[in-house]
Amino acid sequence: MQTKLFDKNGKESGTVELGEKIFNRKVNKTLLWEAVNAIRDNMRNGNASTKMKAEVRGGGKKPWRQKGIGWARHGSIRSPLWKGGGVVFGPKPRDYSTSIPKKKRIGALLASLSVKAQENKVLVIEDLVLDAPKTKNFIQIMKDINIGKAKILVTVDEVNKNTLLASRNVPNIYLKRANDINCYDVLLAEYILITRKGLEKLEQRCVPKK
Repeated sequence: MQTKLFDKNGKESGTVELGEKIFNRKVNKTLLWEAVNAIRDNMRNGNASTKMKAEVRGGGKKPWRQKGIGWARHGSIRSPLWKGGGVVFGPKPRDYSTSIPKKKRIGALLASLSVKAQENKVLVIEDLVLDAPKTKNFIQIMKDINIGKAKILVTVDEVNKNTLLASRNVPNIYLKRANDINCYDVLLAEYILITRKGLEKLEQRCVPKK
């Protein structure tokens, strides 16, 4: 399996071989679903909170007598039936975090990378270290590669300061290390642009030598 190779200026310079063990795996949709749900669960803060009847301030006095005036019986103005009253079964702070075994995480990542490779959406660039932290230089490289307006996951071996500063204000650009990406990052992006060293790091991470 091959893909386009670009030089550091974004000019096409040939092709590069993509490892079969990473980019040509059988896609397990159930595994992808499980991994994406786990990642999304772990992104949730779980801070939502409402007050129950016992927690709302006020309402200690019965608003009117029980019988004889023709009105409905009420014991507190903080009843859930009243405006400003407590909330029944409302959300409370909780932990949504979900653990998933490492083998499943790696398997889901390989499946997502295989999907992108089959769609010809994985591109390789020699290097992405900029001489100066200029956003226009970074945008020009993306335009030369012809993916300027797409949602791109840029994958590197180590994040360079100039590259980080130049790319962080560009919409739809996600700069991450090869050791940090997951299947959700890959599936969210339209294109995966990975450096040669980033590709090597990815191979070391996903297909460790025995």
